[in-house]
Amino acid sequence: MSDEPFKSTGLFKKYTIKNKIFQNREVLRHSYSPRDLPHRVDQIDSIAVILAPALQGATPSNILIYGKTGTGKTATVKFVGSELENESSEFSPCRMVHLNCETIDTQYRVLAQIANHISGHDLKPSDRAKNTIPATGWHTDQVYSELKNVLEQAGGLQIIVLDEIDKLVKKSGDDTLYNLTRINSDLKNARVSIIGISNDLTFKDFLDPRVLSSLSEEELVFPPYDAVQLQDILHQRAEMAFLPDAVSEDVIALCAALAAQEHGDARRALDLLRVSGELAERESSDKVLESHVRRAQENIETDTMSECVQTLPRQGKMVLCAMLLVSSSGQKVFTSGSVINIYRELARELDIEPLTHRRVSDLINELNMLGIVTARVVSHGRHGRTTEIYFNSPTNQIRTVVMNDPSLRECSILQPLL
Repeated sequence: MSDEPFKSTGLFKKYTIKNKIFQNREVLRHSYSPRDLPHRVDQIDSIAVILAPALQGATPSNILIYGKTGTGKTATVKFVGSELENESSEFSPCRMVHLNCETIDTQYRVLAQIANHISGHDLKPSDRAKNTIPATGWHTDQVYSELKNVLEQAGGLQIIVLDEIDKLVKKSGDDTLYNLTRINSDLKNARVSIIGISNDLTFKDFLDPRVLSSLSEEELVFPPYDAVQLQDILHQRAEMAFLPDAVSEDVIALCAALAAQEHGDARRALDLLRVSGELAERESSDKVLESHVRRAQENIETDTMSECVQTLPRQGKMVLCAMLLVSSSGQKVFTSGSVINIYRELARELDIEPLTHRRVSDLINELNMLGIVTARVVSHGRHGRTTEIYFNSPTNQIRTVVMNDPSLRECSILQPLL
């Protein structure tokens, strides 16, 4: 082996020439929290008036917030929460804990994340050693007990924001919400209020009526943005994101118009503008053109779901087809048993050795991990457990992609999917 020092070939030199487009592209990303939220004054005021009693030491009502993706729900809640934290006093502190339930999707994770977050932000001196809850290993009752201890130690009001709360409910049921909506009865020195944020109005169908009544003391709906409102949002961000004269009015108007067609999605509008700028940057252009926007739209519309389905192994596609057949019969939520029965019929017709029950269950879990379906284990007490499955989105596109497989198109059982 040579002892000569490594010499750079200058691979990245041509890509790091003076930028002609961006001054701060990060303000176009979903993670950026703006200090000004155009066209959301009414929603800000609605949340603020519900939470205001917290500043007098009262427990505010729980809130459920609905709205399609990109309607400003999360940004608005974070803005109001930041204002509330700044206004609250040392004697009546208010803090907000924000959890994304797309990834923190079990009762254990939710309770542990809340407790660990509060412990990390507890500014009060204490003789009691902080007990960080591990990612796994404790019984759920122990985690709940530790959360109560942490809350009592911190005192004040903790506002728990469960973003994408529907993902938590669909994955793990409503036990987490049942416990959180009743935790105040176990507390003396602290209070908890909950804000749930969802893109899906139907998730309430999965809730026990008692949980629903406690959780939805107040409900707010965020309407989609129209094209003019999206232009205002893009103008605000473009001034911070781009160098002077890099983006024209026509480009902003086109991004806004295309996103308005997608249910008024501000995230889509910002993605279009950012990707358009990146395409212009790669061409060493000093302006973003409408042609860049059109190409950005094509890039964004490359459906990840389609790629996932196309690259599934044959047995995975067969299991997915079995799910599609059950779903097409009108069953929105179905069991793994019904899927396995149809899968075996399909294997017989295709003259393929069927996989074992356990291996089919593994494939169902893989489809769950890919986000194509949601699969959750439901306990029936002494009658055992079963896996309930449902599709996360309309199945038309999934059906079209999977049935492009010639061997599956010829199968008589699958003709209803064509």
